Amino acid sequence: MSTASKLRIGDTEVRRIGLGTNRLTNAPEHVALVKEAIAAGVDLIDTAHLYTGGASETAIGTALSPVPHGRIVATKGGFHPGEGRPEVLRAQIEESLRRLRTNSIALYYLHRVDPETPLEESLAVLEEYRQRGKIENIGLSEVGIEQIERAQEISPIVAVQNRYNLSERTHEDVVDYCAGEGIVFVPFFPLRGDGGHVLAEIAERRGASASQIALAWLLRRSPAMLPIPGTLSIEHVKENLAALEVELGDAEFDAFR
Repeated sequence: MSTASKLRIGDTEVRRIGLGTNRLTNAPEHVALVKEAIAAGVDLIDTAHLYTGGASETAIGTALSPVPHGRIVATKGGFHPGEGRPEVLRAQIEESLRRLRTNSIALYYLHRVDPETPLEESLAVLEEYRQRGKIENIGLSEVGIEQIERAQEISPIVAVQNRYNLSERTHEDVVDYCAGEGIVFVPFFPLRGDGGHVLAEIAERRGASASQIALAWLLRRSPAMLPIPGTLSIEHVKENLAALEVELGDAEFDAFR
């Protein structure tokens, strides 16, 4: 696997395709899926405090405590209005630490900028936890460049998670900004986009799945890109990881413009 298939989050080098877990529950088969995904080569597991009422974090904690060396579990807090308040964020971070059965979260995102709380107040809580060693790295979700720059005044931002795929490209400027600043860009819902007949034609010609071509397009779009397709199937996990070996040519990449 080429070095282009990996990038660095903090001090950890990870493969550029992770696993989203917004449908994961604490069922035995889902705990097993997390273990199998890590064994298959997934280095980044993405979850959040609110996913499946906390069951996603609990399942990951059951499967991976302690998290194997070289792997990252990322989670998020502060999704709903009012949840960016310091006291609410602290409570959510503490609960995530318990569910994940860890003393330190490798990557913690502010899930949304709270319309009721200044961004600086929310970030100050995350930075407090980073200083205490309870959070190793801080990220933001669904933000623009101006918000990233404001956050950087409070704490180093290593990752930004925005919605982005073949159809949804609102955040083109953020993608390019992150690449320039050395910030990992994590597109959520990376496979929700519609590539139409172009996607189908390239996939057929390459002997690849449409999902693999869509992921390959994202990887080619920016060297800072790290998609996190969600699935409950180990077969799909392996199929998604195989997209790391698909390199689109210039004409194939440009066909989606």
